[in-house]
Amino acid sequence: MSTNTNISSETDDNVTTPLIQRPTRHRYTLYHLSTFILTFVSYAMLHAARKVFSNVKSTMAEEWSPVANETIRPIKPDNIWNQTRLFNSPGDATIFLGVLDALFMFSYAAGLFISGIIGDRFDLRIVLCSGMIVTAIVIFLFGVLSEWLHIYKAAWYISFWILNGLAQSTGWPCVVAIMGNCRGLIFGIWSACASVGNIFGAALAASFLTYGYEYPFLVCTVLLICCAIICFFAIIPSPADVGMEIKHVNTSTEETTTRVNDRETGEETEIIVKTSESTATKPITFFRAWVLPGVAMYSLCYACLKLVNYSFFFWLPFYLHAKFRWQESDADLLSTLYDVGGIIGGIVGGLISDLAGLRSIVVVPALLTAIPMLFVFSGLANDKTANGVVMTVTGVFIGGPANMISAAITADLGRQEILAASDQALSTVTGIVDGTGSFGAAIGQVLIPLIEKRWKDWRFVFYFFVLMTFVTCCCILPLFIRECKIAINKIKTRYAAHRQRNYDTI
Repeated sequence: MSTNTNISSETDDNVTTPLIQRPTRHRYTLYHLSTFILTFVSYAMLHAARKVFSNVKSTMAEEWSPVANETIRPIKPDNIWNQTRLFNSPGDATIFLGVLDALFMFSYAAGLFISGIIGDRFDLRIVLCSGMIVTAIVIFLFGVLSEWLHIYKAAWYISFWILNGLAQSTGWPCVVAIMGNCRGLIFGIWSACASVGNIFGAALAASFLTYGYEYPFLVCTVLLICCAIICFFAIIPSPADVGMEIKHVNTSTEETTTRVNDRETGEETEIIVKTSESTATKPITFFRAWVLPGVAMYSLCYACLKLVNYSFFFWLPFYLHAKFRWQESDADLLSTLYDVGGIIGGIVGGLISDLAGLRSIVVVPALLTAIPMLFVFSGLANDKTANGVVMTVTGVFIGGPANMISAAITADLGRQEILAASDQALSTVTGIVDGTGSFGAAIGQVLIPLIEKRWKDWRFVFYFFVLMTFVTCCCILPLFIRECKIAINKIKTRYAAHRQRNYDTI
């Protein structure tokens, strides 16, 4: 005689239940606060490292260019006076700086696609901190050691700046994936980390530039290493690591049959063991992430928008110094108002999109408002107050939507219902969207110095920004129209329900 005994995590043969079920906690805890602060500060420091370079460009261009020999010729002959100069004129140095920006963005974009995949398969904390340490080492070699040892070689700068882009690409996919499930408002506040990093980097450059352009790089190196060490020991990559939140997931069941003989009775017992294997930990493939609804559309949109946003990031201090002949420290500090506007735009946009339950109906109107502001900006006179106000407003309507797409919207795309069987997709999707955007930004860094050199007028650069902003709107126009219809239907439904309640009352 044989007896069947079922040892299973199932209550019914046709119903599959998760191995562990815990209710999701909706209240914010110390874990959420620490994760918010640590990821915010870590990415802000990475952005500060980029901003330092953009804010010392004018000084580096002068350092790399020949200057008038004011010494007595027997003491300092021209061949010795200018032996460490890279270029024949500051204009040529400016072109090279644009090439460095482009190489950084191309390597950063390529690295994002790889880092997104790595982030979904390895410990996010280790990937993030490793990228920060490598970034610190690279900017020390690029900006500090080269000046101390007088290494003025184009190959040196190109090699380390490409490596810098690859190292920094580990940051954004990891911090977005660690932040996880947050509402648009929280993501709107948190996405200000890039703008805060820009402001801090600009202040850092303005404070230490008088000692030499290598000292802002040196201070940034030390801060990056300290931040990486703190994050390595303090950051918690997943709420499951502290037993807080485990999602309900689909499982697949396998049966194992074992026959056992009882020596006393001689009966044979058949034990069927059903084991459930969670599919939620299976990472999404790179190509499947591309075909998720909305990913390709927002990636193309972000390619155009990040071109404009990062052009302000890389070139705004240089533009203010070159056009109005302001002191470089003054131009650095005033350019931070654009980032202040980006912070305001990201927070307000995230809040409004949360209330509406839709994203593109916030992004498109903001970008359309930015177009006339770009025309105004291009024609401003040498007035710091007027430039500061217009810079802030432009940051609201360009930097704000850029922050929304890179954070809140990307998180939405990585948490779609279609991904119920795979909770490891957010880092990959983030890498795709931000990587595509970075390719667009890289192309822009090549075109901007060429446009300015060709027409000898910065207004044509702003006209280029207008064109790219308009193309951004066109990329998500189908989604915008669809969401407008959804919003109109919601309004009609609420109005009809309100009228019905009034009718029932009467």
